[in-house]
Amino acid sequence: MNETEFSDLADDLMLLIEESLDNCGVDIDYETSAGVMTLTIEADDSKVIISRQPAMSQIWVAAKSGGYHFNFDGVSWQCSTTGETLPELLSRVCSEQAGEAVELNF
Repeated sequence: MNETEFSDLADDLMLLIEESLDNCGVDIDYETSAGVMTLTIEADDSKVIISRQPAMSQIWVAAKSGGYHFNFDGVSWQCSTTGETLPELLSRVCSEQAGEAVELNF
């Protein structure tokens, strides 16, 4: 995948994440700046950081539980260490940090 294709995929992904957060029913704020999305879990004021890594065509996620790298397999973003899709992992880490179930579907 070239950098333009990655940028288009990442732009679409960030919009899908925003829509899913708006509809999840849990108090999670988000802010995007320079390709980095910062989620703030209001329950404990913790953060989840989602960043683009264009040189590697990856999406990286940093959470309390660790760092995760995602590759696009043509259908979905897959974690290179856990095998989870990006929605599965974000749902899990946000649930852990919020202390309540968070289900993100995108």
